[in-house]
Amino acid sequence: MISLRKFFRPDPDPREARRPLWNAVVAAARAPHWYQAGGVPDTLDGRFDMISLMMALVLHRIEADPDQTLAGVQLTELFVTDMDGQMRQIGFGDMVVGKQVGRMVGALGGRLGAYRAADGSDELRTALVRNLWRGNAPADAELAHVMAGVTRLRGALAAMPVADLITADHLPDAA
Repeated sequence: MISLRKFFRPDPDPREARRPLWNAVVAAARAPHWYQAGGVPDTLDGRFDMISLMMALVLHRIEADPDQTLAGVQLTELFVTDMDGQMRQIGFGDMVVGKQVGRMVGALGGRLGAYRAADGSDELRTALVRNLWRGNAPADAELAHVMAGVTRLRGALAAMPVADLITADHLPDAA
């Protein structure tokens, strides 16, 4: 006899395999040095911008391995799910959440392009100022700290096999 539980038991969500990496992205974005030495505003926008920066760097690394495309999609889906949950927790209603999350995904897409700029380049500097500080130039030391952190993190991610990255529960230290 076939058990009916088989038909009503949901299969495990395959995105959950990327949950440790998603948590690592968020933890890296929340590292105090970005906000203290880097002067990134410790606000909802500033936190979103740091998560977007970390996501862009990780997704750039994942896309270097065409066999891991699904992992990048799953990680992005966790981003969307988490942003949806955060918006609801803040108190946005159903009518607004979809539009806000859509804007966030669009912002992430724009940052994916902007953060392809070479380490130390004027293009990267401009993208960081525009996105992290909303166009208000930070102190030179703060910008230098963030740019150096991005360079360190990119280097560490480049040295990490993508197969290891997609199962990682932490990102290399960028401080």
